[in-house]
Amino acid sequence: MNDKLTILSLGGSIIAPDTVDIAFLKDFDIALREYLAEDAERQVILVCGGGAPARTYQQAYRAIAPIPSASEQDWIGIKATHLNGQLLRAIYSDLCRDDLVTDPTAEIAFTGQVLVAAGWKPGFSTDTDAVYLAEKFGGRKIVNLSNIAKVHTADPRTDKNAKPLDAISWADFRKMVGDTWTPGKNTPFDPIASKRASELGVTVICADGRNIGNTMAILRGEEFTGTIIGGASE
Repeated sequence: MNDKLTILSLGGSIIAPDTVDIAFLKDFDIALREYLAEDAERQVILVCGGGAPARTYQQAYRAIAPIPSASEQDWIGIKATHLNGQLLRAIYSDLCRDDLVTDPTAEIAFTGQVLVAAGWKPGFSTDTDAVYLAEKFGGRKIVNLSNIAKVHTADPRTDKNAKPLDAISWADFRKMVGDTWTPGKNTPFDPIASKRASELGVTVICADGRNIGNTMAILRGEEFTGTIIGGASE
């Protein structure tokens, strides 16, 4: 187990909600560098989602193809994550000495304080890549950053009775999200990743990544706003 390592799953919705959010990335860069500078042994893996580029190109494909393929939609989304990942890899080139990771099961060197990863192959989202990397490098905590502050009992956009949760067990969370992945599926943490994380005993914290101060509080073990999946909730 590596207590100095945290995996940050950066949702595409905060990297590129419409276009690349330059202001967010600048502020995030400053805050993350301050956190890493406090302890030279700290390491962070940044796993990048696809965001607007993935949605735009997937929608174009669905509009044109007579019978859209789930696999092709996944590949389009994966390539969008590579674009975002290469951007983050360039931003942290002084702290990230290794190439962009696009296969979490491959031989991977992790020689700096930052490692940047993106999508791998069809069948799941980058959440699953984050779990594979946690397993490979002994990480016990994944911070899943998106545009929602907490996991709810149901989708708050369609259910006015949905309630936010501070904590939930893996068993209860998996009942909510199911076991099946579809390209573009919108869940707080994808079903395939959830199954593997529950088996490994990895804790996931879901939080609003746009609140950078809150993210840094999570990294430093301070009080934060978000939902803990697994861990103390089991």
